[in-house]
Amino acid sequence: MDKVTALQPAERVRLDADRLETLYTQLGARGAEDVVCRALEEIAARLARAERDYRAARFDEMRKGCRGLIGMAEEVGMARVARVARDVTACIDAGDGTALGATFARLLRIAERSLCEIWDMQDSSF
Repeated sequence: MDKVTALQPAERVRLDADRLETLYTQLGARGAEDVVCRALEEIAARLARAERDYRAARFDEMRKGCRGLIGMAEEVGMARVARVARDVTACIDAGDGTALGATFARLLRIAERSLCEIWDMQDSSF
């Protein structure tokens, strides 16, 4: 057991392009961009707050932030972020600190990649 392997978790990020197209169709380009930009800013802010709450062991506050993330992520086609945020709240509810640490790290990874992906998608036309 002298060998240690560093794991580099990586998951494909898939955004719901249909959801974004629907927003653009319903709200027009300017309206959809406003909604998406505000949602992305709020998602990023909630993730940062959740990370601070996690480090300070304020799990009730962390849970509230992650619950709020779910609807926003779904609104802009980030279904995987929403699903993992649900998993984080389930870990908090179960009081499973080990699972919470792993699942929250996954949420941060997926959300970061999803935020980058959606910004890139916004640069292309719908």
